Amino acid sequence: MFNNVSYQRLNLMISLFLILTIVSVYVQVGTFDFVDFDDSLYVTENSYVQKGLTIEGCIWAFTTSHAGNWHPLTWLSHMLDSELYGLNPAGHHYTNIAFHIANTLFLFFILFRMTGALWKSAFVAALFAVHPLHVESVAWVSERKDVLSTFFGLLMIGAYYRYIKAPGFKNYLLVVIFLSIGLMSKPMLVTFPFVLLLLDFWPLKRIQFKNNYHLQPERSTYHGFKGIFQLIVEKIPLFILSVISCILTFIVQKSGGAVVPLEALPLKARIANALISYVSYVLKAIWPHKLAYYYPYSIDTFSVLQICGAALLITSVILGAIYLSRQYPYVLVGLFWYFGTLVPVIGLVQVTNQAMADRYTYIPLIGLFIVVVWSVPDILKKWHYHKIFLCVSAVIILPALTTRAFFQASHWKNSISLFKNAVKVTENNYHALNNLATALADKGKYDEAFLYLNRALKMDPQREDVRMNLANILFLKGKPDEAISQYREILQTDSKNADTHYNLAYVLSTQGKLDDAVLHYKKTLRIDPEYSKAHYNLGNIYLNQGKTTEAFMHYAEVIKIKPDYIQAYNKLGLILFRQGKFNKAKVFFLKAIQIDPNYSKALKNLKKLNQTLSSRGEINYSVPNEPLHE
Repeated sequence: MFNNVSYQRLNLMISLFLILTIVSVYVQVGTFDFVDFDDSLYVTENSYVQKGLTIEGCIWAFTTSHAGNWHPLTWLSHMLDSELYGLNPAGHHYTNIAFHIANTLFLFFILFRMTGALWKSAFVAALFAVHPLHVESVAWVSERKDVLSTFFGLLMIGAYYRYIKAPGFKNYLLVVIFLSIGLMSKPMLVTFPFVLLLLDFWPLKRIQFKNNYHLQPERSTYHGFKGIFQLIVEKIPLFILSVISCILTFIVQKSGGAVVPLEALPLKARIANALISYVSYVLKAIWPHKLAYYYPYSIDTFSVLQICGAALLITSVILGAIYLSRQYPYVLVGLFWYFGTLVPVIGLVQVTNQAMADRYTYIPLIGLFIVVVWSVPDILKKWHYHKIFLCVSAVIILPALTTRAFFQASHWKNSISLFKNAVKVTENNYHALNNLATALADKGKYDEAFLYLNRALKMDPQREDVRMNLANILFLKGKPDEAISQYREILQTDSKNADTHYNLAYVLSTQGKLDDAVLHYKKTLRIDPEYSKAHYNLGNIYLNQGKTTEAFMHYAEVIKIKPDYIQAYNKLGLILFRQGKFNKAKVFFLKAIQIDPNYSKALKNLKKLNQTLSSRGEINYSVPNEPLHE
């Protein structure tokens, strides 16, 4: 038996081991870039986030549906990172690592407190720490919502254990608060009230039937099905929070066009994909290979036999867990943890077109880890050498997973390496091919990008986003006529595509075909009145044509839609300056400089305005930060 001092030393040693193991996998991400997979939405092109923590940003975080989600705490977290690190990706990556370390330690201590099983709890935490399926949640800046929500979810479980030990309003209120904050980080936690019910069964032993499950029951013990009902009633406030979160999430995602309608993807296909995904996640947990940032929806590749086999396997496993629940309750709890926490992301309500995602396993795999770590020793306990076998297995498994996770994390170095890996390990992945082509084009590698886009089009000739990128690259390669032809073909099948009208208008304007360009810019704005770039470019055409009233109107719309659009402020200032309205022009130049003190055009224009005023003997409005005049 260990005394308290020995346990404290062991806890410290285990904690240090977990931290060092995580660092060995993820220290490399400090040199990684942001990637062209939602990082622009969350950080690199998000003006509210880039400004850091501001009152305006906080209001926006709680009211926006940007990126198809309502997760204000996640936005605030990114804002704090921008406040501290700016656009240096290292700091944003290190914050994710810090939360992953905290989650791993919380998981270890919570399991240990609830079960009293030190080494089993430690091994579950170690698997959680280094499993390659968890790399996406940690190495991807935009997936901050995953590690952040799990942080508060585990705090909620810890607070719940405290509440059981000392029932009372204050302790229960902590549970409610942590769940609320967690749901405002990511709605994945909507299943956590059910997780608490599972923990009531094991290891907390709050619900008793006939058998003793090897653990002493907690202070508040309930009996039979009446007890289950009482425990459900106890959690009604938590269920209400989950329901509210589900409704908000569905409304936000549907309004943002992220929810795939049943007409596009029938319910039968969703159920089939869910069954296959449940089994696939388990297989990837056991043998984590061919991991990618995006798995295309390929339900047609699965036979009826495979789908029925997956359904039969899942049903058999669940029935077996129920049968064994009296003697091995952790099997039931772990399996239902896995199946239950995956429900929000298993695809019954389909968001985007991916079949599955590694990041969705961040919380659910905890259930499978519990099943394996608790059941294997019980199965082998009669074998004389079972302890040696378990130690040797741990020595083999953990370094193997750590190594695999290290190499998986290395793919997140930049956009090109991330998308190339997905193209390599998946089949018919038009999404990865399209993104890889875009990333290559951004680096000026147009020929290579062109090849990948052609591969994507062969898979699905009707993909408008791929054809759009193909047209864009044709323009960048100096083939505007071919690009125009591609844009017009897209519009023949989808005349209400605002991006296509905008791109066509832009290319036409470079060709000097201004009347046609104006026509398509106007069509862009009829489809999407808040398309700021269309307003700005249309304003530029009108300004060059001497139509200053129309130009002014469009520039004014730009700053109404996007208050940090410095080029529009500069153009508004120019129009007013030319009209002799110097005081008003000064306001717009200063506003542009306030947003970006290094914006040279506004600085030069303001300097010219000052010189004009000085020559007229009027007030000279000085520019802040004189050295920036250069």
